[in-house]
Amino acid sequence: MSQGHVISSYSNSVTTIEFYHPAQNSMPGFLLADLVEHIQNAGSDESTILIVLKSAGDRSFCAGASFTELAAIDNFDAGKNFFMGFANVINAIRQCPKLVIGRVHGKAVGGGVGLASACDYCMATKYASIRLSELAVGIGPFVIGPAVERKIGLSAFSQMAINASEWQTAEWGKLKGLFTEVFDSTDQLDAYISHFTGDLITKNPEALRLLKKVFWEGTDQWDGLLEDRAEISGQLILSDFAKKAIKVFLNT
Repeated sequence: MSQGHVISSYSNSVTTIEFYHPAQNSMPGFLLADLVEHIQNAGSDESTILIVLKSAGDRSFCAGASFTELAAIDNFDAGKNFFMGFANVINAIRQCPKLVIGRVHGKAVGGGVGLASACDYCMATKYASIRLSELAVGIGPFVIGPAVERKIGLSAFSQMAINASEWQTAEWGKLKGLFTEVFDSTDQLDAYISHFTGDLITKNPEALRLLKKVFWEGTDQWDGLLEDRAEISGQLILSDFAKKAIKVFLNT
């Protein structure tokens, strides 16, 4: 438990998948692999109509990649394999036949923004500031880029990718289409998600499945695309620039 977990719980046709890591819900490789498995299991569960994706705690939603693991990468294959972790989660959500509802209660950085973007419908609190910080550590938001661009558009994605040091507010995220609703508190967020999912599970499950298929039209090539992007990041993480930047981050 001290190293993090992914837990699924089921109630009234809704499977809730919760991830946690003590380092601000950052995502090491084993948690990413566990998350893929939980998403796939919920997607194949006939009793599940909806999936809610959330993280534990009351601070960050997801701090993105584990910097400890990034610092340990010393060859291309290891780098590619690490970034494929995020690619596999995004593709698992994309391929899942059930709608995935995102619950973002706090800050989302890098891969955390990618997770929120991959959700079919995402809600947040006003504390859910967002940032794509990858350029600041010598890489770039290559793997998550297609999911983020699909959700907020190329212009907004470019702004976030280039301005890697500046936070954007949750309201900005709502304006750009990342979040559908922004609430003043976690209690309000949870109350609305309960109401929203309670209504949605009364709809025709087959119609929901087909809607999701329509939403993701044009992304059939993402298996190969995200692997290509993981190769880019896997090469960049070996650069002297990235190694020095990550070392500085770990020492602060």
